[in-house]
Amino acid sequence: MTQTSHRPDQLDIRSFAQEGAQLSGNLLLSKLERLAQDLYRLDANLASKTVQWTARGSVMPISSGVAQQWLHVNIGLRAPMQCQRCLEAVELPVQIERDFRFVKNEEEANAQDDEAEEELLVISKQFDLLELIEDEIIMALPMVPLHETCPKKVKLASSSEDFEAALGEKPNAFAVLGVLKKAKP
Repeated sequence: MTQTSHRPDQLDIRSFAQEGAQLSGNLLLSKLERLAQDLYRLDANLASKTVQWTARGSVMPISSGVAQQWLHVNIGLRAPMQCQRCLEAVELPVQIERDFRFVKNEEEANAQDDEAEEELLVISKQFDLLELIEDEIIMALPMVPLHETCPKKVKLASSSEDFEAALGEKPNAFAVLGVLKKAKP
């Protein structure tokens, strides 16, 4: 088995899988532009936070007995987000383990998608693994990030006493109209 160098941003999937090659690395969260839009920007340490990832290629048969190229990806990070309850920073652990099987084209992927348990992708000689990692993280982030217990007391009332008092002081518009209607000769 010859070992060639593989670049994660231009990965030849067929070669990577046939060699049973493995890549791993750390990515700065700040370099993942689409992901950075969903993260808590006030986190002073965002520039130093990283994503740890590994990717391993393999060739395995599917139920029809035909050998297919596979990519096994593990991703881990602590995502700085904004708690939607207290609006403070919350760091949430994200751990992703996914298997991808590669097919020849979109038509084949669409035809097999309903029956396949694994994710299907179209094979490429210049596959961008880093883009896939970013996509997987974005999809794994919680839609409503929350602390288990917020660090500060959260005001749960929808209005204040001052607001309620002001409402009580306003005259009822219909009562005013009723008085005007009765005042007409």
